[in-house]
Amino acid sequence: MSKGKHLLVDCRGVARDVCLNDKRVLEAMARGAERAGANVISQVRYKFGLDSPPGFTAFVLLDESHCSAHTYADEGLIAMDIFTCGTTDPRDVLECILQEIDLGEVSVRQCGRFDAALECDAAFHKLVPELAS
Repeated sequence: MSKGKHLLVDCRGVARDVCLNDKRVLEAMARGAERAGANVISQVRYKFGLDSPPGFTAFVLLDESHCSAHTYADEGLIAMDIFTCGTTDPRDVLECILQEIDLGEVSVRQCGRFDAALECDAAFHKLVPELAS
């Protein structure tokens, strides 16, 4: 039995101004979550660039879990997570975000959390050997 749905969203070819606009992306994630029926609890954003490559991390805490984005402005990349439990569908959240922001070429992987059978790669098993059995 799965406990929620988790979308791993990789965005390539994203405009530099989007990858640097932490406020816009944060607000789009929060609005998307609300429109999809989730309850926004808190929001935080942090801009990089002083001692690291330019970009930001933005996080929307939901009663149903979270939405997050991490950008690599020099490369035009955004890594986004949308994880929800209950009746909120993370695909609805993503659809709302995409209506507001051009995220370039988007690829999405969905996985359930706490599924009965989880596949982990060999490198991960070396780090956490007790999970290899």
